[in-house]
Amino acid sequence: MARSPKSTGGWLSRSRGYLLLSMLWLAVLGAVVYLLRRPEDAPFAVVPPPATFTPAPGPTSAPLRVDVAGAVVQPDVYVLPLGSIVRDAIRAAGGASPDADIAQVNQAMPLRDGMQVYVPRRGEMARVVPATSAASAPATPGGKVNINTASLEELDTLPGVGPATAQKIVAGRPYVTVEDILRVPGIGPATFEKLKGLIVTQ
Repeated sequence: MARSPKSTGGWLSRSRGYLLLSMLWLAVLGAVVYLLRRPEDAPFAVVPPPATFTPAPGPTSAPLRVDVAGAVVQPDVYVLPLGSIVRDAIRAAGGASPDADIAQVNQAMPLRDGMQVYVPRRGEMARVVPATSAASAPATPGGKVNINTASLEELDTLPGVGPATAQKIVAGRPYVTVEDILRVPGIGPATFEKLKGLIVTQ
């Protein structure tokens, strides 16, 4: 038997609260299911910067103590870094004085600790005296002359070497091998043949 419109409307009126509650629960259930199935965000991580290599400090080389004398503005003993040359020593002394004959000085010569750089005045000869003097230098094998430490008088005794050439030998120091003496002006192959058996560099 079909229900009358009046009875149907009464049922809807009585069931409206249940319907609203059911729809609310369905909405809540849908929201929960959506949140549960939602992909999780990737975790946030702090990535440290890549490590950089810092070389360990190496041992520092001792500075050079150089006596600068002659025709310079301020003759004195100066402390210069390793690898300095004669030009650096002259600059440390305030530069050459007006009466200096700087053309005689080998400004590119490397410096050694205890060396003396002498800038000649016009009419003088240049000289660079190493730390070890001839008097304190150890004896060389066979009585040979050490061209790195010998005095002007000792150099003058060598065959083919006079006072002027002896000054040039001193100015050209240091020498690594005896053949290096060939770079001294006035010493050629013939003179070297006479000297090579009489000189050493160590």
